[in-house]
Amino acid sequence: MNITLDQNPEQLTALLTVHLTEADYAPEVDKQIKEYTKRAQIKGFRPGKVPSALVRKMYGKGILGEEVNKMLGKAVDGYVKEQKLRLLGEPLPVPSNVDFDTEKDFDFAFELGLLPDFELPAEGSVQLERHQVSLDDATLAETYEQIERQFGESTNPDVSEHGDYLLGKLKKHDEEGEGHSVLLPTHKVQNDAEKFLSVKAGDAVVFDLAHAFAGDASAIANFSGLSKDEAASASGEYVLHVEKINRTATPEYNQELFDKVFGPETVSSREEFDAKVREIVRENYSREAESLVNRQLIDKLVEETPIQLPEEFFKKFLLKANEGKLTTEQIEEHYDDYARELKWSMIRNKVVEEQGLKVSKEEIEERALDQLMSQFGGMAGGTDMREAMRSYITKQLRADNGKQYVDTYEAILAEKVVENLRGKVVVNDIPVTAEEFRQRAASKS
Repeated sequence: MNITLDQNPEQLTALLTVHLTEADYAPEVDKQIKEYTKRAQIKGFRPGKVPSALVRKMYGKGILGEEVNKMLGKAVDGYVKEQKLRLLGEPLPVPSNVDFDTEKDFDFAFELGLLPDFELPAEGSVQLERHQVSLDDATLAETYEQIERQFGESTNPDVSEHGDYLLGKLKKHDEEGEGHSVLLPTHKVQNDAEKFLSVKAGDAVVFDLAHAFAGDASAIANFSGLSKDEAASASGEYVLHVEKINRTATPEYNQELFDKVFGPETVSSREEFDAKVREIVRENYSREAESLVNRQLIDKLVEETPIQLPEEFFKKFLLKANEGKLTTEQIEEHYDDYARELKWSMIRNKVVEEQGLKVSKEEIEERALDQLMSQFGGMAGGTDMREAMRSYITKQLRADNGKQYVDTYEAILAEKVVENLRGKVVVNDIPVTAEEFRQRAASKS
């Protein structure tokens, strides 16, 4: 057996050729024919007494092909490991016309995509923004509105009033079909609000969507099911076929409400309630701000880390690996996204290797337990219950060929990579309002 490698450094590709002679595969083929002879069942011959020449004639080509494939797999894998080649995906076999009937020596070629060495940006050279969100009156008002809607007493009156929500189907006035379900807040309507008052179930309200909400794309998107871009460009008349009117009475701010919202004896006065609301809203925005920083980190590193990819090979590999699922045209259209994912994967693997990052079995089990316990709300802190669920989690992690185990492992490892990289970048705090933050976060999603 002879293996050669012809590299193309500019394209980051290589052609690996395996030359097999009869001396390489004949001993294993003969061995397999003998095994077939022992168990072959052919009419006219007793078991184990079938002539090897007949077995070779009947099954020899199939056995030869199977053994050659095995040898090729071992040879290619062994060569890649021995030469410490860093490959993109798997070697792609080059089509060939092999004639097992007449030929004794064979050449098999494989295309390889080579991953290059690269350096991460210098420590401190990447600048990121962390948004420090200030709470404005509008944001707090929305929060209290959500609390009142969730915990207030709901009714379905016959006729709508200001402040009610209209449940129904919304569509363009000239559009076919029944439209899609929405819950329209009448108090958010800025113009022609009277169209939504004194409305009954079964009525159809025709209105200019953009005009009614004064061109507020966020307000339109929040209830209509349209994306932010679609909401911003919405124009013309829409029709809402009203199915039901929802009205929620404002609950009294007393101990009963405090306990429903935050749990028993967490707060005991309106002042404490208001402070707790502010605290939770701030914590939520802080979490979202940190998540946005991490997304920025990934984007920045992918953008600012010079990594050359074997582009043509990568496209071939994507087509082969997703045979029947992706077309050449789809790969071309979304290639930048595939390239970005590959580059981030390479950066992540480099950090894992250089920093020696690992995830232990105990970490995976504890994370899975945390996720399970969170479903039990206030009971999550119970040590006895947590331990009682440990054996259940162990079984769950093994189920479905360990899919949850692998997913949890990958999630924890990704967090460790980002945490490690966060220590090597500069994060600048930028004060913003809650509305500004929501707009920036939406543009990054």
